Amino acid sequence: MGALLAFAPVSSRAASSQMAIITAPDTPRLAFNPYTLRNIYLKKIFVDGHGQRLTPVNLPSGALLREAFAHTILHMDDGQLQDYWDKQYFQGVSPPYVLASPDAVVQFVAKTPGAIGYVAACQVDATVRVVMTVTLPSTPSDELPACPQRHASP
Repeated sequence: MGALLAFAPVSSRAASSQMAIITAPDTPRLAFNPYTLRNIYLKKIFVDGHGQRLTPVNLPSGALLREAFAHTILHMDDGQLQDYWDKQYFQGVSPPYVLASPDAVVQFVAKTPGAIGYVAACQVDATVRVVMTVTLPSTPSDELPACPQRHASP
């Protein structure tokens, strides 16, 4: 029933089954763990310890990494999340922003104080800070797609 998680620093050989939780380099100021991250994404925690507003961002519905994040961190499937956000909406709470791609998540998080996102560990660059790494439980049928090679900027 429960998923086995491993939390570790990102290595240079990060596999596609490694998910990195990222923030802007200098914010937010929180001790990240699965419980805190879940509460940020369910909008039960709105600010960090210094009053910085937190802005969680999601990948699009149907993205394999989003499904893995929802299952592993939020412990919910799409139907449960939809029900949760339908109820929250009527209390004036909107779900996290949705960005079109992992590159968009990295760019938004890098430029937005308080933003928090998730991408495959191999998609992280120097513009963001990795605050937590999650090893996703996987089977051959639900393996995440391999990361494309990134070319260094001149």
